[in-house]
Amino acid sequence: MDIWSWICDLPSSCEWSNSNSQLSFELASSNTTTKENSTQSIQLKAERSSELKTEVCITFSICVQGFDPNEPYKTLWLSNPCFVSSDNKPFLPLVVQLVQETINRAPLTYHDHTHHGTQPVKVKLDPISRILETYSPESFSSIFNLLLFTRLFWLCACDAPTEVGSLFFHSLLSPNLEILSRISQVAVLKGFMSVVGVDVEMCISRAFGYMLAKWLITREIRVGLSSLLPLPSNVGLFYASEVGSIWFLKGYAPIWAMKRMRSSDGKEGFLFVGAKESALRYSLAHQQLEAHIQLEYSVKFFEGHIQVSARVDNIRVHVVKLGFSKNEDNNNDTEFCEELYFPSRIEFWVGPEIGSNYVTSLSLGKSTVNSEREIEMQKLVKGSLGKMKNPKVKTMSRSSTKMKMKNWRCDQDVEGNTAIFDAVFYDNTNGIEVYSTKLNGGACTNNKPNDDLGKRYSRVNRPFMKSGGLVFTGNEYGEEVKWRLNKEMEGSVLKWRIGSKIWLTYWPSHVQSSYYETRCIEWTHQVDLPLISSS
Repeated sequence: MDIWSWICDLPSSCEWSNSNSQLSFELASSNTTTKENSTQSIQLKAERSSELKTEVCITFSICVQGFDPNEPYKTLWLSNPCFVSSDNKPFLPLVVQLVQETINRAPLTYHDHTHHGTQPVKVKLDPISRILETYSPESFSSIFNLLLFTRLFWLCACDAPTEVGSLFFHSLLSPNLEILSRISQVAVLKGFMSVVGVDVEMCISRAFGYMLAKWLITREIRVGLSSLLPLPSNVGLFYASEVGSIWFLKGYAPIWAMKRMRSSDGKEGFLFVGAKESALRYSLAHQQLEAHIQLEYSVKFFEGHIQVSARVDNIRVHVVKLGFSKNEDNNNDTEFCEELYFPSRIEFWVGPEIGSNYVTSLSLGKSTVNSEREIEMQKLVKGSLGKMKNPKVKTMSRSSTKMKMKNWRCDQDVEGNTAIFDAVFYDNTNGIEVYSTKLNGGACTNNKPNDDLGKRYSRVNRPFMKSGGLVFTGNEYGEEVKWRLNKEMEGSVLKWRIGSKIWLTYWPSHVQSSYYETRCIEWTHQVDLPLISSS
């Protein structure tokens, strides 16, 4: 649905006339008709107004038709006026309004920090203006659809009959979800997120993720819908970029949009289970993965070759619970507030394009770790001295072994000329690999994990942050890796691949449940590698 191109063509549309000052774009319609023989539909309308003699403006509205016999046409939303005479950006007010209203309705997270919860985020006009100048209507259409669909979700959820929401989910969002999932493959997402700033980016991603989470729940409730509409891959938002000798990859995805790898049963979702476990799974369905992988790279020029080095600067993985309670006391979901997915494996890779022939060698910077053991020996001799009828001497020997253990094992590997960084989470009390483990009697007691992982967010030596996240820095993830390139590549800008695969696992923390599962998502993108000498 190229809605944005339709909007941009409105000023020059030959359909405008004095008698026809309103045009409609049908967003969704049902195949059935009501008793009054009117088709149910959701429409985007554009109305031209020439009340001002000097300027012509266009006002947009979202209307529903055929849902209420007493009100055949109902307007759900009205835009600010857009003046056609503006400098090649007549619809800038429309885009700014959609962005601002989207971030205003962004859900909070369970562990919101105070400054994020009290200060509203305001969108600035200039960044949006630059985006509209940079990208063609065909390129910007995907961003506009994302904003419009997210805004329309709140209209259908709060200001319309339930039938409108059903039509939105199943006749508008479902068919276009594949297109929305491809937004991460176009450069406009990277450009848009770069100019609006990280705070606006976070709000948009959470608002979009909340809508997708509700769609996933609705999708499972409708009998047979899961088999009719397979879930598109990589549902969510992700992009990669290069800025100031830093490569970074950002990704946002509702956890239930991730591929399910293993679980305690073969049942998806929360249907056909007990009431308490159904409530638990419903709570888990409103969680989102937010990942940020940041690599620092450098380029050095030698007489016969070019050396490219890369090292981990930051790896930040957060699992946020999307909701609308401003504080913990007013949260109706307090029973499951500590029930969060946690990162159980993080793998990412970086390297040249497949098939490239300009790399002569790749050197890793981290050896396979052989765990060190500290062995402590203690001998104790006991005896009796003096004049005794039966003298006795007793000896006793004690020994103990100490071993330094961490929850995470980090490795480096290679595939062709691609460097692979891999971190796997272990339960350091029994050494099991968490992401590939089936939760059973060996890993838990009475259907609960042992205290080490059951209190993974509260104990003093917890493996995760209080908010449920995880941060790796460069000093924990090994030394840099180095590529040696042909000297003739100097002066060019290469395209390198960067990708990530993240596993999230749920084990019960404070609730009595036997439910567990592991999900996974994979992201791959391209970044620039400029080989330009400063001299």
